[in-house]
Amino acid sequence: MWTPVFGKSGATTTIYENRFSDGIGAGGKKTLAGASAIGRSGNMKIFNYKRVPYAEMRAFSVHILTASGSFLAFLGVVAAAEHRFIDMFWWLGLALLVDGIDGPIARKVRVKEVLPNWSGDTLDNIIDYVTYVLLPAFALYQSGMIGEPWSFVAAGMIVVSSAIYYADMGMKTEEYFFSGFPVVWNMIVFTLFVIDASATTALAVVIVSVVLTFLPINFLHPVRVQRLRPLNLGVFFLWSALGIYSLLKNFQTPEWALILFIVTGIYLYVIGAVLQFFPALGRKA
Repeated sequence: MWTPVFGKSGATTTIYENRFSDGIGAGGKKTLAGASAIGRSGNMKIFNYKRVPYAEMRAFSVHILTASGSFLAFLGVVAAAEHRFIDMFWWLGLALLVDGIDGPIARKVRVKEVLPNWSGDTLDNIIDYVTYVLLPAFALYQSGMIGEPWSFVAAGMIVVSSAIYYADMGMKTEEYFFSGFPVVWNMIVFTLFVIDASATTALAVVIVSVVLTFLPINFLHPVRVQRLRPLNLGVFFLWSALGIYSLLKNFQTPEWALILFIVTGIYLYVIGAVLQFFPALGRKA
């Protein structure tokens, strides 16, 4: 609020009042300038900003990096609305790159400790829902891949089931597997575009994945799961490289690359369940 302060000459000067500062102003009220609104030079201090520590600025910049994924997703929405799906997947890829690097950076600069009142987990979940779920579902709907009205129905199933999944506090196992399909619809929808899936195939994949979202079947986290980690990472990087190659080819993918892309995608989809049902597989002796 504003507080009028009268000087010796009777003139009125207006300064900022801050109820949380230590100084006392006119009428016994606290002012932002502290014990005195007058600086050493004798001039009135209108602004007195608190110096922000470098650690806090550095930590908050990580939150800005994470939030930039929302703008990349917005660019993806614009591209999908204009049926520029190649461009949309490039924007989505950049958003996923940001998602991949912000976590390690946040841990490096101890964001949770430096800025305990700002929840990086909440921010990350918001961005993840937009990039992993909402944008891919919108692309599937816009493409009309499954036909009407089933493209609309499929998109609705994706966004609702995924919202419920994000509320599950037990989505990770002790070995860092995901319990239930981890709503990585960006990978699923991208695969459907790359292979130019038929309406029947696309609808079947969506329905099966939605059902698996709520079943206690393990799915792989390619980075955090330790069992078969080198193999899992190798397959994941190969799948990603083939996906980039397909984008560069405008989805006109050669047959050999398409087969490899499908095989690596199936591996990533089922290896979590395989390791779940064969608990000794991949464990160090």
